[in-house]
Amino acid sequence: MDWFPLLNSIRIAALSTVIVFFLGIFAAYFIAKAPRVIKGLLDVILTLPLVLPPTVVGYLLLLVLGPKRVLGRWLLDTFGLRVTMTWQAGVFAAVAVSFPLMYRTARGAFESFDETLAHAGRTLGLSSTYIFWRVRMPVCRQGILAGTVLTFARALGEYGATSMLAGYTPGRTATISTAVYQLWRTGEDGLAFRWVLVNLSISAVVLLAVNLLERKGGAS
Repeated sequence: MDWFPLLNSIRIAALSTVIVFFLGIFAAYFIAKAPRVIKGLLDVILTLPLVLPPTVVGYLLLLVLGPKRVLGRWLLDTFGLRVTMTWQAGVFAAVAVSFPLMYRTARGAFESFDETLAHAGRTLGLSSTYIFWRVRMPVCRQGILAGTVLTFARALGEYGATSMLAGYTPGRTATISTAVYQLWRTGEDGLAFRWVLVNLSISAVVLLAVNLLERKGGAS
């Protein structure tokens, strides 16, 4: 059994989770403090990938990152980086589809934060950066951690946008999700079912982790 799809899926999910962690947190922090009209507009834009079909997200990414498109051509000519049909393309796809989970979870945590704690820190002469990382983030850690775990799970199981942007090449771009489809399509049901069991096991562990975080957050 070739374990490349599992290793590649974990690599893509881990990298995209790190990227989404910081992008989601900072987007949630600044948008939570924005005026209502701007907040509503940005919220709709940033949450769209959550409700759009993954194949539509993948198609939109191709319109932006394709080698014949402006951004895709610039990346290829400037850095020699071909975004499509590579395993790195899977990272772009996973970031796009999992970002709303981190963003909305983090925004909910920040909006429930007691701002008097931040005001108290400022009266003590603490910097905004210190307050953010040492006061706000620890208080909101349960929501942040839950969003991070959900982001990883979503990125690990992504298929639609990944298949559009990265395709399926054994040993190069294959992931668990794309491998299951290709194995089923070629009649290798036994091997496809093994990958399904692997994915189910990982998903069960992720959901258990989220439940434990929620229970811990409720107890505290």
